[in-house]
Amino acid sequence: QVQLVESGGGLVQAGGSLRLSCAASGRTFSSDAMGWFRQAPGKEREFVAAISRSGRTTLYADSVKGRFTISRDNAKNTVYLQMINLKPEDTAVYYCAASRTPTMRRPEYDRWGQGTQVTVSS
Repeated sequence: QVQLVESGGGLVQAGGSLRLSCAASGRTFSSDAMGWFRQAPGKEREFVAAISRSGRTTLYADSVKGRFTISRDNAKNTVYLQMINLKPEDTAVYYCAASRTPTMRRPEYDRWGQGTQVTVSS
């Protein structure tokens, strides 16, 4: 089974930047599409971004387009989420997840990390 460990979360002021990392181990990382989701208190977990196995295809939620960039380094078994121009509404626990194809659909992801907290102050 693939294991996913997120890192890079923290407290940042509005307008600031953070880069999240998700290190994968277990089954071959390059065989998985990867995604980022987030969950704010009292809200459902929502899709943020996804990337195909090769990295050539990416998907984004409308709320983060132009501000977040997903990327991956298959040699390092790591997927990243670069976040710029952060807003208070981006505050959430961010999770990475593995899927067979890049998709916005949460049920398609069969492996999840434990999450990392991102807090954006106004």
